[in-house]
Amino acid sequence: MSTRTSSGTTRTTLAFALITTAALALTACAGGEPATKPAGAAAPGASGASGGAKGTLPTEDVVTQVRKNEAAAKLLPAEVRQRGSFTIASAVGAPPSSAYLPDGTTLAGVDIDFADAVAKALGLRAKREVAGFEAILPALGSGKYEVGTGNFGVTEERRKTIDFVTYVNDGQGFATRADSPLKAVTELTQLCGLKVATGAGTTFERTLEQHRGRCAEAGKQPYEVNVFSETGAVWMSLQQGRSDVVMSTINGVRYAVTQQKNVRFLNEYRRLDVGFAFRKGTPLAPAFQAAVNGLKADGTYDRILRKWGVTASGIERSRISPPEIPAPTK
Repeated sequence: MSTRTSSGTTRTTLAFALITTAALALTACAGGEPATKPAGAAAPGASGASGGAKGTLPTEDVVTQVRKNEAAAKLLPAEVRQRGSFTIASAVGAPPSSAYLPDGTTLAGVDIDFADAVAKALGLRAKREVAGFEAILPALGSGKYEVGTGNFGVTEERRKTIDFVTYVNDGQGFATRADSPLKAVTELTQLCGLKVATGAGTTFERTLEQHRGRCAEAGKQPYEVNVFSETGAVWMSLQQGRSDVVMSTINGVRYAVTQQKNVRFLNEYRRLDVGFAFRKGTPLAPAFQAAVNGLKADGTYDRILRKWGVTASGIERSRISPPEIPAPTK
């Protein structure tokens, strides 16, 4: 579901900053291993991260206080317990999911806090590497990484080759320019004849491509899908009039519209569970699931959601590879 990261450590953040009213002065603190450079929902009306001022992210440390969950740690494979760490690939898109701090290396966001909190609960070090969104899932299958984060939505297609441990619920949402006549997009035929900007390799791109034929069936001109590899480029295309609508994560869109002039949130289109991604059949899933549920029990889970202003994205309990939430029937 998430947008893709760029191949450089600062390109995504800088690109996003170009289309905000002020550069992203990211001041949050992330726990766990420092990220290495790659080798190659909020309630209606919410403004995204709870930092308050434009261009800032919250600074509350919600990871250090996490204590080891002995019951969850016992579910880990012996080899992982002995090693004391796991490898994790993180895609970097935009707040509140994940973003770089001004040092161009440290990451902050919902995905980062949950991964670091789970690592601490399991008594492990998260050995993180930044990777492109579209590269992470295949790399899990090859064994290059053990875990992946990138606001990955749980879909039936992905469940065929990937296991998930859910930790939040996000989904697909729309935004447009302030002068657009568009209201809520409840049916994709409302996009017919328009240009829709989205991220490559995402559930948004898949949804748009799968239903492109609806316009012809309705006797209308098809919509055009403009695909970009960087979050900043998606929003730049909207601001410059090269696209009419943006389709991206609900939480990401809600945050982005608070940082830019002349854009507005349209609506949520559909919800999807979001989870840590693993290769199919991973022995790590039960331990991660128990750790997430332990974070819910001790209050850390809710503190993370409040920190990032996404309390509407909370789930009742973590599940392993649940069925995809059905798409709207309209």
